[in-house]
Amino acid sequence: MALISNGTTIFDAGSMASGLGGSMVFIKKLTASGSATLSFVDGSDGVVLDDTYKEYVFTFKNIHPATDGAEFTFNMSTDSGSNYNVTKTTTFFTAMHNEADTDTQFFYSGSGDLAQSTAYQRIIRIIGADNDQSGCAILRLFNPSSSTFVKHFLTTSSSYTNDNYIRNEFCGGYGNTTSSVDAIRFQFTSGDIDAGDICLYGIA
Repeated sequence: MALISNGTTIFDAGSMASGLGGSMVFIKKLTASGSATLSFVDGSDGVVLDDTYKEYVFTFKNIHPATDGAEFTFNMSTDSGSNYNVTKTTTFFTAMHNEADTDTQFFYSGSGDLAQSTAYQRIIRIIGADNDQSGCAILRLFNPSSSTFVKHFLTTSSSYTNDNYIRNEFCGGYGNTTSSVDAIRFQFTSGDIDAGDICLYGIA
């Protein structure tokens, strides 16, 4: 049975009609193995980070640090990765609960945010380096090629910390530039990215 609205077929035989709805288009996967940084640069190695899409999504699977308690961060570039120093203003919240069920917290994390700073922005504040500890996250970057607006982004993450907490963290902010953002770099505040995958998608 088809779903038709005002003469336009929306669904037919369980499928959405061509040209309607969006899709998540896989672009590039990078896998860490003792990597100091992982970078996505538009036009390099199959990476697309331009006006092809108005939204880009990065997914982080089981990011594992070489250094216990390191923080996972990112920065943006407007010159194809020559410099990662876009000025950012952000806000950062944390919810946490320990394995012993003796402590729960929810708070604004002033040490996790930035105010007109070119420093790297935290995505995950604390990840343990034990064999079974890691962090997972999503970063959404909106309209990075706009020459009119600042570059908004949102992150959400889940991490297993070095002191046996689950931390769910949320960051929102913007890169305060009207230049095109054409590259993004990820790194820890200390030590290498021991393991984990980062995938880039475009939202059509």
